[in-house]
Amino acid sequence: MDLLSAMEVFRRVVELDGFAAAARDLRLSTGSVSKQVARLEGHLETRLLNRTTRRISLTEAGRGFYERCVRILEEVEEAKLAAASASASPRGTLRVNAPMSFGIRHLSGVLPDFMALYPELAVDLSLNDRFVSLLDEGFDVAIRIGALADSSLVARRIGTSRLHVVASPSYLEARGAPETPGDLQHHECLAYSLRNAGAEWQFVGPEGRVGVRVSGRLRVDNGDVIVAAASAGMGIALSPAFLVDEHVRSGRLRVLLSGYEAETAEIHAVYPHSRHLSAKVRVFIDFLVERFGRRPPWNSLQ
Repeated sequence: MDLLSAMEVFRRVVELDGFAAAARDLRLSTGSVSKQVARLEGHLETRLLNRTTRRISLTEAGRGFYERCVRILEEVEEAKLAAASASASPRGTLRVNAPMSFGIRHLSGVLPDFMALYPELAVDLSLNDRFVSLLDEGFDVAIRIGALADSSLVARRIGTSRLHVVASPSYLEARGAPETPGDLQHHECLAYSLRNAGAEWQFVGPEGRVGVRVSGRLRVDNGDVIVAAASAGMGIALSPAFLVDEHVRSGRLRVLLSGYEAETAEIHAVYPHSRHLSAKVRVFIDFLVERFGRRPPWNSLQ
């Protein structure tokens, strides 16, 4: 059995929703298409498709195998193109995962320019703040902000963003402004629930490095909601410059604790380890480094 050919047949059966349609597209007989999928299932020792007289559907194993088939076949096609021409344009579908707030505020603004550079490349962008498994969920690359957990993924830094302690004028008028990190223990602090450090905020100041355990009534897993709550006077937030820059410039938020520096959040692109980095991932990461690495749009608060 030609495994790559069988994978291509399986892919077309899934995408065209049937053996007959795939056969017409591939200019094969329906029986030949059916046999190739059956042989593929036998080779893998698992059922990929549920078959009825009216329709087919992917099994759980088939869904995962299909996602990997697409990636593998696209990379094989890219490798062929690269071998034929060093200047071959990236093509196929680039599957990207990114945090919700960063994706909406900054990634969305640069995607049109990126896609204009590579007209044969499609982008499938998924935005959420949860931790995703690139391999299990079929992503080519993900944007991660903050400390990286140990993994087999390859990481490349595309930029940085300072974290700032901010609060609204209305909150400061009612509660006063903290002068040292220790004062935060007496304030209502807004917690980002997905931060690895939990409710401890880290600073460097005249007395060296200090960690402060903060508390408050609101915990949120989305940065934009925290910034909105801080702007509404609900408490003090520790947020990245890429989220609070415009709010500080407009006066809706004020930066606190002058003389103390909070940590810097590193922004990485991560992708699965491979001997051959696909052209579509390489050009995407290079583009992000160019846009966010040197002069990021949140530069005024860096």
